[in-house]
Amino acid sequence: MGYTVAVVGATGVVGHEMLATLEARAFNADKVIPLASRQSAGRQVSYGEKEVLKVQALDDFDFKGVDIVLSSAGAKVSAEFAPRAAKAGAVVIDNTSHFRMDPDVPLVVPEVNPEAIAGYKKKGIIANPNCSTIQMVVALKPLHDLATVKRVVVATYQSVSGAGKDAMDELFEQSRKFFVSDSMESQIFSKQIAFNVIPQIDVFMDDGATKEEWKMMVETKKILGPNIKVAATCVRVPTFIGHAEAVNVEFENEMTPMMARAAWKKFKGVSVIERESEMEFITPAEIAGEDDVFVSRVRADQTVDNGLSFWCVADNLRKGAALNAVQIAEVLTKDYL
Repeated sequence: MGYTVAVVGATGVVGHEMLATLEARAFNADKVIPLASRQSAGRQVSYGEKEVLKVQALDDFDFKGVDIVLSSAGAKVSAEFAPRAAKAGAVVIDNTSHFRMDPDVPLVVPEVNPEAIAGYKKKGIIANPNCSTIQMVVALKPLHDLATVKRVVVATYQSVSGAGKDAMDELFEQSRKFFVSDSMESQIFSKQIAFNVIPQIDVFMDDGATKEEWKMMVETKKILGPNIKVAATCVRVPTFIGHAEAVNVEFENEMTPMMARAAWKKFKGVSVIERESEMEFITPAEIAGEDDVFVSRVRADQTVDNGLSFWCVADNLRKGAALNAVQIAEVLTKDYL
């Protein structure tokens, strides 16, 4: 017997990727139900290359009989429907920020803390971390186990797909207008994104940090350990898919580039690009559609004891969102349901 899976936000870029990932990984689903807003009801979405599914309205959907819900429809939407779905007996794997810091909701990256999934029974909800947090903690986990991470300073270079389809459209339209000297308008971003970078993702907080930067700090602590200090600067860049991060780490114990490479090569979910290879280093354009987190430009930080710097790249729609959610569902069905 397979599972009944509902995908909330099925018409969005992450929802589309969730459907594709479920099919590509041959998830044990007898029935897949795409859900979205009432305005999207009746639309058709692809489930793999062959099957087409009709979208149903989330507003009045009865979750009775649904085993797993994969959700990426915005924090306000999740706050309203997720408890209703859990009450009906489904386990909700939520990709929004709403439940991440709830102490009764596990925040999970399967390669890093799969044991936390057991906590789903408290509320029937499991949270997917922020996309930029996911790829960073995957890269940090084997190093943390080896030498204990003390402090992380990270600058992110995040693609517009992290802000949704409308953001991707805005980059496309602004790029087109740039070349024909048309005037540009910014609807999604605070400033022009085409041929520019914007050091703001999400809203500013009282201390001057953005909420995206705050998320990276508190989520890393919840996933890897409360004693880890994180300083983040999150930047939106004019690429369509793929987040990149320049990561600097200070460890409690000895850590060298050679030790880091050896640890990553043994760790599932990380691919190491050697400087001596033909690629030399990896960029977002090269990893779209890939599942792994890629690290390159690994080098010692000579300014601190046990310091290391590296470049980290991942597909934010896959490992940063849809794939991570499906991997959680795979562990959930294998070990708990």
